Order: sequence, then C-alpha cells, then structure tokens
Amino acid sequence: MAERSSEEEENYNLEEHQLPIVYHSEYNVSAFGIEHLHPFDSSKWKRVIAHLKDMNLITDATTVEPSLPTFEELTRVHDRKYLKSVRNPLKAAQIVEIPLVGCLPPCVIESKLLHPLRLQAGGSVLAANLALKHGWAINVGGGFHHASYSDGGGFCFYADITMAICDLFDKKAITNAIVVDVDAHQGNGHARDFANNENVFVFDVFNPYVYPHDREARQFINKAVHVNSHTTDTSYISELRKQLTQCLENRQNLTPPGFDFILYNAGTDCLFGDPLGAMNLSPQCIISRDEVVFKLAREKGIPICMLTSGGYQKNNAHLIAKSIENLHSKNLINLGIN
Repeated sequence: MAERSSEEEENYNLEEHQLPIVYHSEYNVSAFGIEHLHPFDSSKWKRVIAHLKDMNLITDATTVEPSLPTFEELTRVHDRKYLKSVRNPLKAAQIVEIPLVGCLPPCVIESKLLHPLRLQAGGSVLAANLALKHGWAINVGGGFHHASYSDGGGFCFYADITMAICDLFDKKAITNAIVVDVDAHQGNGHARDFANNENVFVFDVFNPYVYPHDREARQFINKAVHVNSHTTDTSYISELRKQLTQCLENRQNLTPPGFDFILYNAGTDCLFGDPLGAMNLSPQCIISRDEVVFKLAREKGIPICMLTSGGYQKNNAHLIAKSIENLHSKNLINLGIN
C-alpha cells in the first residue's frame, strides 16, 4: 500500500452506502505465529467486522479505508530518532513484550507489525475527521495510548490519539478536546504528549495496580478515576456517569466554553477474566459504559470518535460488536438500517 501524500486533499464526505466506520483488512498482525506469544488478540479487528456482518449491521462496502500516514505526518507527533528506532528488532520486541520478535529481520518487523499498526493510526486520524463531519465515527482499531512523542510500550508504537487530535488542531477544526480513556490501563502516552496543552483535557478511568505504573504521567491526567478488581458494575457506571458529566458541564463555564471533540478510547480489557486488566466488569457493563459516553456526547452536542484499544480475550471482538449494535438500537449512532 502506498503512503498518502501529505499534500493530498482529504474528502470526508461519505458515499451513500458508507458509514463512518473505519477499517482496513491490513489492520491485523501476523508474524509466523509469534504474535500468539502475547495475550493481545492480533486478529481482533477483523473479527469485530465479521461479527458486525453476521449481525447484518454492515457490509463489505460499508466501511471506510484509511491510508498510511507518511513519515512526515508521523514526525508531527513523534521524534524522528524514535520512528527509526522502532524498526530495530530489539526495540520492537521491547514494545510488544515478545522477546522472539528481536530475532526477526527488520523487513518482517516492518511488513508484519509496523505496517498494520501504522495503518490503524491513520485510521484514527481519519475517524476523528469523520466524527467532526458526521457527529460520530468508530475506528475498529487504534487506541495506542501508551505511545508518546519519544517512546512506545504495551504493544503501542504510534501515538494515534495524539495524531488524531493534533490533526484537528492543525486544521483549526476544534478548540478544546477531551480524551475519555476507559481502557483498564493508564493512558500514559497521550497524557505526556498533552501535559502542557490547556486545550486538551484528559479523563482517565483506569486500574492503578496494573501496567504501566507511570506515576510521573499521572500528574498530567486532569481527572483520574481509579477502579480495580473490586469495582462492581453498578459502582463503575455510576461513577463514570457522575464524573464525566461534571467534567463536561464544568467546561461550559470556561472561555471558550465547552469541548468540541471527544476522543473515546474504549478498551475492553476491564472485562471479567482479562489477564492484563485485572478487573471484573460484566459484558453488559461494558455495553452500558459505551452507551453512557455516547449519550453524554449526544446530549452535549459533541462529536465523538471511538477507538477500540485494549482487550485480551477472544470474546472481546463479539463484545465490541454487541456494543456497537446497542448504540445503534438506542439511536446514538445511525447505521442506516431500515
């Protein structure tokens, strides 16, 4: 796949048969079976799409395909030395936490690992722009919230959350953004990137007892909501609704008032049984969680872009699809089904 020219004019209008759901068949990671040595489900994204098709919610023609970000576009949010370093097998192995990856040649690292994840990062930028145009969008991928300007970790190479928001700022399309991160792990990457940006508010619901234990980055979170293995479905939804509502309403008193964009990092690793999230929420709680966030976005009239982020069980893909189905059934998104 050729990289998109940075001079290329973007068009965020959709064809009649398309929805603001971003996906590419090359999102999925496969490297001779080595990917199975990590709990991350490296084919989650295509299985989300398969479930959505089985539910008759989308067709092959429904989704919008992203383009690869150019190297120059990546350097807007990443250090050049870092971007070159990730092609080193040892650095890549460190980020994906699979030592055997260090034995792969750089060409395989590029084609089997970096290419799919870079494409997903481009998908997040596309989805953010589609959300502004259409009110909502979902990238069936992305959410690499441990990646920052000069480093990566936890299977996150490219800071797609930073990329997406900065792209909108560069175009002067938004004034104030809020990152709503409900992945079980602390979103330390974008928190570091936006540490000195008063126009980006970081709202993070996470388990402080699991990776990445980045205490320095915690000071850059504007509103942290700590949860753990003892958090019940009821208390989780209640606290999420309460705290997020307060953050959205408090911003109305500032100048300029309100947020004009929500980047929703909707990781599903807080599901019961996840080996890395160490939480015990039910599938229905995850579905309700997404509904709460989308409903608040609708009530406040704020465009919302959802990324799927973490989730380390085989049933995560079906859960994501069921949540999207629920959002449609509650008229929080429109999948154009008669």
